[in-house]
Amino acid sequence: MKTKYFMLSIAFTLASIISFAQSKTDTIKVWGNCSQCKENIEGAAIGAGATTANWNKTTKLLVVIYDSVKTTNLKIQDKIASVGYDTQDMKATKEAYEKLDKCCQYERPKAKGQSAMIKHLTNTKDCCINKPLCDKDNCKTTQMSCCTETAKHNCYKNGSNCCS
Repeated sequence: MKTKYFMLSIAFTLASIISFAQSKTDTIKVWGNCSQCKENIEGAAIGAGATTANWNKTTKLLVVIYDSVKTTNLKIQDKIASVGYDTQDMKATKEAYEKLDKCCQYERPKAKGQSAMIKHLTNTKDCCINKPLCDKDNCKTTQMSCCTETAKHNCYKNGSNCCS
């Protein structure tokens, strides 16, 4: 009988370790203003697969815990952008931003050198914000601009080119 309980406790411990190893915590910069923004941002993160989400309106930082087998940081950011909030790596569409309540319409950040990069890429290739991007992995989204460094990095590392 003691052996049976001992084996069950070992199995439970191993299962806990395995499930903990898949849990990941990330901090994401998300722009917003108020408690309604907090509800929307945290709700979008949970909707994208985060198990917990806590956004601080003062620091504009969202701390998420998620199962890395079920979702990714970029999927969470994509969902947040789809409800109108810019994140550190994704920009909400103008339409999604304009659907926010007036109190939630924050001053939108500009990425350093973003306008010059967009101008350069749109002059050389058919690459613009809100076009479907890569067909591989997390790069195919209508929320991510292929003109952002993050998108280019993610697509290039997966062997495809967002802007070709």
